[in-house]
Amino acid sequence: MSALDTRSKSTYIDGAWRDGESEETFTSRSPSTERPMGTTALSSAAQVDAAVASARQAFDSSAWRSYGPADRADVLTRFADLLEKNMEPLARLIADEVGTPIGAARGMQVGGPIEALRWYAEMAVRGPRGGYEHALPLYDKPVLSTSLLRYEPAGVVAALPAYNYPINLLAWKLGGALASGCTTVALPSPHGMLTTLRVFELIEELDLPPGVVNLVVGGPDIGTRLTSHPDVSLVTFTGSDAVGSKVMSQAALGSLSKTVLELGGKSPNIILPSADLEATVAASVLRFARNAGQGCAAWSRVLVPEDKLAAFCDLADEFIKTVTVGDPQDEATVVGPVISAAHRDKVERMVSDALADGARIAAGGGRPDLPSGYYLNPAILTDVRPDAPIAQTELFAPIAIALPYSDVDEAVRIANATSYGLAANVFGPVDEAMPVAGRLRSGTVTINGGAGMRPDAPWGGPGRSGVGRELGEDGFAEFFEVKHIQWPLAGVTRPPGT
Repeated sequence: MSALDTRSKSTYIDGAWRDGESEETFTSRSPSTERPMGTTALSSAAQVDAAVASARQAFDSSAWRSYGPADRADVLTRFADLLEKNMEPLARLIADEVGTPIGAARGMQVGGPIEALRWYAEMAVRGPRGGYEHALPLYDKPVLSTSLLRYEPAGVVAALPAYNYPINLLAWKLGGALASGCTTVALPSPHGMLTTLRVFELIEELDLPPGVVNLVVGGPDIGTRLTSHPDVSLVTFTGSDAVGSKVMSQAALGSLSKTVLELGGKSPNIILPSADLEATVAASVLRFARNAGQGCAAWSRVLVPEDKLAAFCDLADEFIKTVTVGDPQDEATVVGPVISAAHRDKVERMVSDALADGARIAAGGGRPDLPSGYYLNPAILTDVRPDAPIAQTELFAPIAIALPYSDVDEAVRIANATSYGLAANVFGPVDEAMPVAGRLRSGTVTINGGAGMRPDAPWGGPGRSGVGRELGEDGFAEFFEVKHIQWPLAGVTRPPGT
């Protein structure tokens, strides 16, 4: 799709592109230039029904069921190869549509999905939990019997990825669906729609049986139609906890569909008293400012020993001055724009409210002097109560709160005092950090920054961070239903207690 394109064929159903039949359109706007990138015709409610019907028919068909584990692995490998072949144009498109700096977009936004799809190709062969079926031990109550557990694909998957990592999140959901033998209807965020349309053009090259993958585009009404559809078996959604709770309700009202929700975070970053303070600064700032802070695992609460808080903020202020904020197509850019003017305004209102409540900006802050774009400089606020709205709300912006603590016990209490539990980090000697990591209520805890996302590890967390897991064997298992088959080995029923 070229810039300023108008796309009518935006809906992919039963292996063919169709015109979006809604009377509504969506104009994608670059968050860095504020210029329109293209206008897309949206799908209608009837097209959602048609997409689900196509996915259901494909799931029940012999054409897709004839694809064994090795065949599905081949599909995923070829999908990964297509993304790899098109890495540069896809990264450039994301830089324009989402605002991720090109230097990071290649790895985070395209390289990550490639790695995930290749891992799912391995899992398609291995199967969930080490195999598609396995026997339980013999059981002797009341008669000797044996049992077989069989893992079968869940059915039609409604896949709803968020805008901040449009290919990554789509690959996590499509990867699990294709590897398991499910069929899918995808609904991207409108802010990641152009990228998703391009990915589906590549998916078309896989020559899958019609209906295995389908695409609809639209807003909340289309989302409700999809997630509440009675023929959807599994809903996998990434987004805010506010929308996630609605998705869960809609799925329950539709057919009591299973839901996997990867939602928000307000991740703590604990700097232990024994940590090398200077060595923590760059990593701390870059982790809450990465992708303009538009990441659910951003380290947006930095917990610092109270006697080192001022020094940390001074060091952070100096480091932020070296961080290039600007054009995401420039190789030197580190922080790009947030997704929209409305989102930037919302963030700035929250910061203003916090300042009016006594907070102060201790590092960075404000807007860069740029001619266009929805930019915010990285910033750290202090003099904020741990229970203040800005310390409890996911901002999705390059802004963190620095909170002082008196001892490690207090640091852990503050870290856990949130409704989220997606991710956390601890800086310090590993032997000291490990016990702290064990006390944190979080789905993922890194020590000294960890070493990056790995597809064989589960992703998700407790509380308002979601339900279920993505990636890892736990995430792959979400795409299956478990069937227990049991039969007796003895013909005589034994009396109870014998």
